[in-house]
Amino acid sequence: MIKRITLILLLIMVTACARIGPDIIQASGNDYNIAIQRTIDEQLLLNLIRLKYHDSPFFLEVNSVSSQFKLNTETGLSATFKKQETPESVGLSGKLSFTEQPTVTYLPLHGNDFIQRLLKPISLDTILLLANSGWSIERILRLIVDEINGIPNAPNAGGPTPTVIPDFKEFQSIANLFRELQTKNTIKFIYDNDKNISIVFNDDDQVVNLLRKKLKLDKYKKYKLINGNGIVNKDSDAIVLSTRSFLGVMYYLSHSVDVPDKDKTSGRVTITYDEYGNEFDWLELTDNLFKIESGTSNSNIAISTNYRNTWFYIDDSDLNSKTTFSLLMQLFSLQSGKSDGTAPLLTLPIGQ
Repeated sequence: MIKRITLILLLIMVTACARIGPDIIQASGNDYNIAIQRTIDEQLLLNLIRLKYHDSPFFLEVNSVSSQFKLNTETGLSATFKKQETPESVGLSGKLSFTEQPTVTYLPLHGNDFIQRLLKPISLDTILLLANSGWSIERILRLIVDEINGIPNAPNAGGPTPTVIPDFKEFQSIANLFRELQTKNTIKFIYDNDKNISIVFNDDDQVVNLLRKKLKLDKYKKYKLINGNGIVNKDSDAIVLSTRSFLGVMYYLSHSVDVPDKDKTSGRVTITYDEYGNEFDWLELTDNLFKIESGTSNSNIAISTNYRNTWFYIDDSDLNSKTTFSLLMQLFSLQSGKSDGTAPLLTLPIGQ
């Protein structure tokens, strides 16, 4: 009798163990995925804010995550006998528990190769890849391109906050035309027979003609793209793009940070003034593109971080900012490349 009861109890414990294992893996895997992604997002947001304050950016990468699960089982059996061999009463007890011991290894991203990738101008291949992957060409151009056929897109915004108001409005009108043509499937980015990147117009409507006029192009259906930082375009069948580096893109977006008044009056950030002495609103540059807000009054927050005793965040309903932030994250992945094998900075055992 006692042997049967013990066997039944053991079978129950084994069955429970078989089910708990997969459940633990599924639950912990999703939790780590969410936590790591959120950490990466917050780090990128933090570095944008650092640049606004003229502080140095720093990147940490989660290099590895390992976790050990220990399952503990206990069973107990008690019986009360009098004179007869059959127990008068039988007591069963069991305990099933598990412990988790995760270890997270962080890797600092620095070194010559990583810095060069951050400072290297973004290639036209990246623009083609993003444009043909469904990203808005307007968003891509405003973010990545400094100049197109001599028309500037706030080139002085690709570094620390300048004291001179940038020139960008004509460029934005051109980026809007590109987006309009993309929406109508009138424009394509392709590799031609010589493996060069070209833009092809499928139609000759008013928008195409207006774009040609603004870029001073002759009437062709295909125009080759040239990544020519510092090159003056002399060909009416070519479009010259000067591109930013990834760090330049970060500086460009950092100007959208809503800095508290106390930090402005204390001189912690650069203030840009117009010719009449009025403060320039940098959100004119990043309008409908990106904005980082500050304060604690908004509970509808997508990503947030605390810096210099102030909370900075992206509003969860600000879809333009969230989309641009996602594009920035993809650019970072494309430009940063593989780590150069720098020794781990921190290895943290958690929960021990």
